[in-house]
Parts: sequence; structure tokens; C-alpha cells
Amino acid sequence: MKQTPDPLFRSLADPTRREIFERLCREGEQTVGTLTRHAGISQPAVSKHLRVLTEADLVSGRPQGREVYYSVRQGALDPLVHWTEQMKTVWEARIDRLEELLNRMDQ
Repeated sequence: MKQTPDPLFRSLADPTRREIFERLCREGEQTVGTLTRHAGISQPAVSKHLRVLTEADLVSGRPQGREVYYSVRQGALDPLVHWTEQMKTVWEARIDRLEELLNRMDQ
């Protein structure tokens, strides 16, 4: 099933969630406790942000003993990359048409 980028946009619109996601991208798998120490917010708040990121399929949790280790899902940003490529194609075509119009106007 092809995922739309809407949940990604909503999830990453929050600066704290974006920071948590970026930390997981840069540093790899981490526990809620580790993420809480760096986030500057409470553990329940970090858990809530992780739940939103998980629901958007950006991260996944792996239970190990009493801890859950969170990591970025492979291909998590693929829908966003696909959307960006589509928009790039649209704007390149518009710019090409504008350039053609300007060239005709100069003649």
C-alpha cells in the first residue's frame, strides 16, 4: 500500500518530534530513557512523541527486557521523498514553460 506523506508532515511538524527523529537517525537505536535525557522534557512526553512517530511509521520499538529500543524504520521517509520528487517535476515543467514564454516574448 502506498502511503501518503500527510502523517509524516504532521508528525515532523512538531520540533520536539523532529529532534527525537533526527537523534534516532544520527545516533541509531535508543531507549525512552536515553531520548528523555537529551530532549529536555518528561519521559511521558517523550513516550507520547514516540507513539506519534510510531503511528506515522517513522520509528519502531523493539522490546528487550524492561526496555524498549526505538529506531528509525527503513524507508520511513520514502513517501516524503516521492512527494518531493513529484513536486520538483511539476515546478521544473512550469519553469520550462515560463522560459519558453519569455523567449517567445523576446522575439
